[in-house]
Amino acid sequence: MIIQKSLITLATTCLLTTSTVWAENNKGTNFGSPNAVDNQIAEDNKKSEPSFKTQLERNNISMGVDYSAITLGANNVLPGSDDTSASGMIRFYGSWNPIGVGTKETGGFVWKIEHRHSYTDTAVKDFEFGTGGLGLITPPFSDEGTRLTNLYWKQKYMDGKATVVAGFLDVTDFVDVFAMASPWTGFMNFAFSTGTTTMALPGDATLGIAGGMMLSDDYYIVGSLADMNSVSSKPFKGFDSFFNDNKFFKSVELGWTKSHSDIYVDNIHTTLWHADESEVQGSTKGYGINFSASRLIKGQWLPFIRAGYSQDAGTLMEKSISAGFGYYGLWGKSNNLGLAMNWGQIEGNDDQYTTEIFYIMKPLDYLDITADIQYIENPALNSVDNNNTLIYGLRVRLAI
Repeated sequence: MIIQKSLITLATTCLLTTSTVWAENNKGTNFGSPNAVDNQIAEDNKKSEPSFKTQLERNNISMGVDYSAITLGANNVLPGSDDTSASGMIRFYGSWNPIGVGTKETGGFVWKIEHRHSYTDTAVKDFEFGTGGLGLITPPFSDEGTRLTNLYWKQKYMDGKATVVAGFLDVTDFVDVFAMASPWTGFMNFAFSTGTTTMALPGDATLGIAGGMMLSDDYYIVGSLADMNSVSSKPFKGFDSFFNDNKFFKSVELGWTKSHSDIYVDNIHTTLWHADESEVQGSTKGYGINFSASRLIKGQWLPFIRAGYSQDAGTLMEKSISAGFGYYGLWGKSNNLGLAMNWGQIEGNDDQYTTEIFYIMKPLDYLDITADIQYIENPALNSVDNNNTLIYGLRVRLAI
């Protein structure tokens, strides 16, 4: 019943359209994840564009709106926990580039504003805890309400081969980037996303600076410095915490790609990071290293392996390894399959194993529908021997 109500609410809220970020659709010249504002807009605009967007782009303005909803259920939950969950999110995002018009060295503002809401007592973000698993499912799908995610200046240099961003950032847009990590179009379980659950990340709308540069035709470097005490619902307090608390997240990443335009799919990188203690994020001072490798084969297969290690940072996992593949164009040009497994080591607990399979289809230009199944063996928060949990879900995204 909860799932039916959430889908009805979604249907009546239809504002929007979509696209999935996969295979050749992931090829682009922007540093950053598929969720970064400019990359998301570029992907959405591959469908036939409404005239008002064309007019905006003539003035170097790009923008988009989307609405997404996720419903989940599980066959085995802890006593007192919900066995269903549903959450939704509306986003308004865009960019205005008044500098360097007609060149590859553009500069301008980027923004993203969201309203995150839950249809049930337990938000989708926290649903795995109720099943006994130690992890997150699509972390953006919470009940935080209206909040700022991005508001920063983005400047390109070196004929577009270098980019610097400064302002209120989402570090998952540029740290440990992975093509299938999008909570909107990729794997739902955070074990297959940024840091593979072993990275102490600051919140969204964190005040900071980051930059990426191609060192050669195939090697690149990305670095960042961001406030660990950011609060997305009160972003402008970040000036006080950034300059007075001096609690930072720092990262440097060295990577290889077949070419700048293939940076999402043909990518091998190592990320080193350090995070200061943060009461806001509930993390301790620590550091870690992450590795990721993916390679697009014949335009359809994308095998990958990702791993992480953290020390003293209070992350969900201390060690984590994920491996799997994506297959693009299965039973339809825009329909894609993802399958992956994760091993996670938790201090004081037995190892936890997570498997996820999803299938995303695009019945209309503006609609993505994803069916998802997750199997968690030996959930870390469930003390019963030989236990397991099956989580099943449906995700819908509409965008314009």
